[in-house]
Amino acid sequence: MNQLSEKSIGCPYCGENIRVLLDPSDSDQQYIEDCQVCCKPINFIVSENMDGELSVNVFNDDDTF
Repeated sequence: MNQLSEKSIGCPYCGENIRVLLDPSDSDQQYIEDCQVCCKPINFIVSENMDGELSVNVFNDDDTF
């Protein structure tokens, strides 16, 4: 059974630290989720490192990735 992982990220728009839940089945996926504070769309890229731990990178619409 896949267990959700909680991560803290900084919103690329307002800079607030927010907690997000990551699903291991989302590994190597890209998706958009609105910031819980400023409501702007954050681009998420979820990946899994060699140890099996999930990591997340976030970008705003103006960033290239």
